[in-house]
Amino acid sequence: MRDGGRIEAAIEVLTDVETRRVPARLALKGWGERSRFAGSKDRAFVSGLVLDALRRRRSLAWRMGDDSARAAVLSTLAWDWRWSVDRVAEAAADETHGPGALTPDETARLNDPIALDAAPDAVRGDYPDWLDPHMARVFGQGRGEAGQALSERAPVDLRINTLKTEPERAMKALAPLGIEPVEGMVTAARIPAPDPATRTGAVETIPAFGKGWFEVQDLGSQIAAACAGEIAGKQVMDFCAGGGGKTLALAAAMGNTGQLWAHDSDARRMADLIPRGRRAGVRNLQVRSPVEAEPLKGLDGRMDVVFVDAPCTGSGTWRRHPDTKWRISPEQLDRRMAEQDTVLDQAAPLVKTGGRLVYVTCSLFAEENEDRIAAFLARAPGFGRIDPPADYSRWRTPEGFLRLSPQTAGTDGFFVAVLERAG
Repeated sequence: MRDGGRIEAAIEVLTDVETRRVPARLALKGWGERSRFAGSKDRAFVSGLVLDALRRRRSLAWRMGDDSARAAVLSTLAWDWRWSVDRVAEAAADETHGPGALTPDETARLNDPIALDAAPDAVRGDYPDWLDPHMARVFGQGRGEAGQALSERAPVDLRINTLKTEPERAMKALAPLGIEPVEGMVTAARIPAPDPATRTGAVETIPAFGKGWFEVQDLGSQIAAACAGEIAGKQVMDFCAGGGGKTLALAAAMGNTGQLWAHDSDARRMADLIPRGRRAGVRNLQVRSPVEAEPLKGLDGRMDVVFVDAPCTGSGTWRRHPDTKWRISPEQLDRRMAEQDTVLDQAAPLVKTGGRLVYVTCSLFAEENEDRIAAFLARAPGFGRIDPPADYSRWRTPEGFLRLSPQTAGTDGFFVAVLERAG
């Protein structure tokens, strides 16, 4: 495809995302099915351009003085992808494939965008207006900057699986991918965020992945799993296991000792857990599926650690899923809060006296985090807060919880609360 056709395709997909409020991946899939002529590089270009436009949708519109999908795509090329205005103009004016020649106003704005100095925080931070009080509660006057950090491209983080290999050996195998070590975490590695329009190599295709040497897992997710503490030889339950990313991290920390249990309210989410565990060399895993009549029968009061990766709005993952911040609603937030209360109440009876309950979300909002823990402790007086592991104390909040963000930790947004059952 020529550049003009790629730009027109990105405008088409972005318009589809916004008018039908569908996930970007579905809109991109639909375009791909209609565009069999598009090669892998074309698809990477269009996908990258759409996602980058979504990352900065509001600030792009402000700076252009135009909130159309066309303005968002053109300004992304000029300001984020560093195309010259002449190159943008030439591609747009392609009579056969392009979206049409630039107007004088578009040319002027691309050369001299409106400054963001007077823009509201929600515009500078690229999030919906209704979320501003929620962002302000956590980030205060820095909420615009926090939103900007959530609008950057994310790196690819990997967790080296010590059940199958040693970190040094894995790093050698990953060297062709441009891997970098992560300071303070010998089992973590990172591939920096790719340049715009670049199609990154699929890490799942290298032989070491098939051997189970590593998993793709955000560094924040790895830190959250590590907050379970010393769990070798223990009885550990991953209560909201889903696809098993944190389950496998817990398994590696246990070294195939003790017993690891996995449960989720939706059996479909755990469909890949068994094959993933087999590839990773996990031998101490038992899955308790909700299709069983009483999946948690016999487990009350037996767990040393119950790990609750609670359902949430996913606001901490906006770098990777920028379309979700434009689809989130107050009703969705309310539903997630109710679900979080439910899973805490369901998980708590499994914890034995002296055991720990680790509550995790990939959300930034206090309503899903501090508020849920406060409400839980008010109705479960046998539990009390304890500090997360000292290794991560630099991200500890004044209340003694853990909060990670792209701005402070270079990770997705995560919240971790560690509770202990006294009786």
